[in-house]
Amino acid sequence: MSSRERILGRVRRALADVPKDDTPYERAVAREYLREHGQRTVAETMDLLAENLADYRAIVHRTDAAGLAGTVAGLLSARGASSVLVPPGLDEAWLARTGVTRVADRAESTPRELDRVDSVVTACAVAVAETGTIVLDGSPDQGRRRITLVPDHHICVVRAAQVVPSVPYALERLDPSRPLTWISGPSATSDIELDRVEGVHGPRTLEVVLVG
Repeated sequence: MSSRERILGRVRRALADVPKDDTPYERAVAREYLREHGQRTVAETMDLLAENLADYRAIVHRTDAAGLAGTVAGLLSARGASSVLVPPGLDEAWLARTGVTRVADRAESTPRELDRVDSVVTACAVAVAETGTIVLDGSPDQGRRRITLVPDHHICVVRAAQVVPSVPYALERLDPSRPLTWISGPSATSDIELDRVEGVHGPRTLEVVLVG
């Protein structure tokens, strides 16, 4: 008997005396915790997101819709990027002010090819103000998960309508069957002596453009 079979056997025995018409778990467990901590305006929620993103060492920029293309172009120029990965559904207007070579998100791209790209620009599915977290779900304007993990520089555009106060609100907007990537700042890890190393599991530089 495998470990898996032993564990599942214990679960079945533990549930053997549970009536078939018993209250489903989703309703049996009280969910009375706070959905958010305090009431905020949209502007205050955006400010909180920016503050928590910066606390995680993401670089935060603020602009409006009219200035977005110029902001993205400026970030790519400041980075010295000569190539940028572009998801298939990304709004072309976001890159209208830059002449950097565009690299398509292709299924056949190898990790080595992706590593040679200087930057990647994506949208997001939702952003959580209280935790400073950006969530990608693999939609056309975000691309495959790997394009935001291999390149060393990620520019993520977050629109005001995508910002929610807390995780419970974010979960309501997300499809659990999608490939969700939760990002809180640039990739980082620490060893037992708390020496921080960035870029181990993803980009060393995360720049977030808040629009609106």
